[in-house]
Amino acid sequence: MADPVLELSNVEKEFGTDGVVTRVLSGVNLRVEAGELVAIIGPSGSGKSTLLNIIGLLMSPTRGTVHVMGENVAALDDAALTRLRGQRVGFIFQFHHLLAGLSAAQNLMLPLIIENGRVTEDMRGKALGALAEVGVESKADVKPSRLSGGEQQRVAVARALIKNPPLVLADEPTGNLDTENSERVFDLMRRYNRERGTAFVIVTHDTRIAQRCARIVEVIDGKIRSDAPTERAVNVPEGRDPLES
Repeated sequence: MADPVLELSNVEKEFGTDGVVTRVLSGVNLRVEAGELVAIIGPSGSGKSTLLNIIGLLMSPTRGTVHVMGENVAALDDAALTRLRGQRVGFIFQFHHLLAGLSAAQNLMLPLIIENGRVTEDMRGKALGALAEVGVESKADVKPSRLSGGEQQRVAVARALIKNPPLVLADEPTGNLDTENSERVFDLMRRYNRERGTAFVIVTHDTRIAQRCARIVEVIDGKIRSDAPTERAVNVPEGRDPLES
């Protein structure tokens, strides 16, 4: 049996010093298989962002273990951790974080340049192909300030997926979009999930988006209070895609 793309065991996270310690996460166990589409929900201050930072290898737990693609990240030095994060994990944020001075295509090329240490002949072709997949190929040479909010987020999705990572983390990816563009961005993530087998972990306050995922994990007061498939995933005939019913 293949390793899960992500596994957290008894993860705790504390902040503070000098005897004043705040526990933000407590006893978190979470397993995400390849190709899963998981929503994480919970009230503000519940620990969702801290959990996502630990999953994304941006923060270390105080206690417990984190495995990404079968690797115990605690055993990795900083260089190995950076490589694992860069090669295996993609990120989509509420604010797109596109570089204002670069065109859409150049923003997509940047992760490839960082990985290779130089510009190669095929990078622009890869960037143009990725922009075509999200429907904004005509904006390749346009800077972010001249893109609509929906277009900016579609470019951000393409950037997160240009290296085809097995795991993508999305932090309120539709939080700044209207209903129509929210649906478009989610549909993009769903298509990559279905066609490439990319696992997505999506933190969201949007109940419509959460219910369209196959599984919802609810975090309250730093603990996972529920972890269950959605009705869409449960009430579907055998052999059907649960998110297409």
